[in-house]
Amino acid sequence: MGKKIKLKDGNQIPVLGLGTWQLTGKECIKIVKKALELGYNHIDTAEAYGNHKEIGKALKGFGRSDIFITSKLWRSDLDYKDALKACNKALSDLGIEHLDLYLIHWPNRNVPMEETFRALKELIEENKIKSAGVSNFTINHLKDAIEISEIPINVNQVEFHPYLYQKELWDFCKDNNIQITAYSPLGRTNIFDDPTIIELTKKYDKTPAQICLRWEIEKGLVVIPKSSSENHLKQNMEIFNWKLKEEDIEKIDSIDKHHRFVKTTFHEFDY
Repeated sequence: MGKKIKLKDGNQIPVLGLGTWQLTGKECIKIVKKALELGYNHIDTAEAYGNHKEIGKALKGFGRSDIFITSKLWRSDLDYKDALKACNKALSDLGIEHLDLYLIHWPNRNVPMEETFRALKELIEENKIKSAGVSNFTINHLKDAIEISEIPINVNQVEFHPYLYQKELWDFCKDNNIQITAYSPLGRTNIFDDPTIIELTKKYDKTPAQICLRWEIEKGLVVIPKSSSENHLKQNMEIFNWKLKEEDIEKIDSIDKHHRFVKTTFHEFDY
């Protein structure tokens, strides 16, 4: 399915993926399988989601070379040996030979970044992962990582939506050729009642979700909305054959909100 973006290391990532946070058990198998049947070719997961085995079951019967799989290394597994062990477990649980993208899920000041990036470099050399990146990194975290890492930092996956337009981070990532993937790109549906979004749904005859996703991909982001219905899965795919006018992009840019819907007790954002 459709559009891809070239990463810093030359590999390509599909612009639209399926987020699987809070998808577990039989529902996870059902939704991932349906997404693949509809033409999704990018599945985003993580060790912390507890659904690797279910996703592995859903993948059976589909050509592996056509599917881009992202997973994430939890913050308690960031030292060298633990990172290698965690990746091997992820591959075993998913029933695959490699991950297309492996991300440091959250920064952890208690583990030197050198340890983690040394492990990621080894995993790339062993063809267990194709590309590496990070998630939930601030600009300061990224500056440290860029200085330390011997491998390209291809992606920073962060919460990004019209109520959390992280323009400074977005600009920094563009300047350093780091692709942003937007998780919770619909703001957990909290932004669907926003007057600006409602106005644009009427103007374009699109759903609130489609307006938000189109705004994000026009900024060059990868988006990984979660969906639990076939109808929403189909609607999320219908964002590529139309465009927002520049004036309407600016309207969304100007929504005066700064709200995180993903809460953390890690206290990393003030670093």
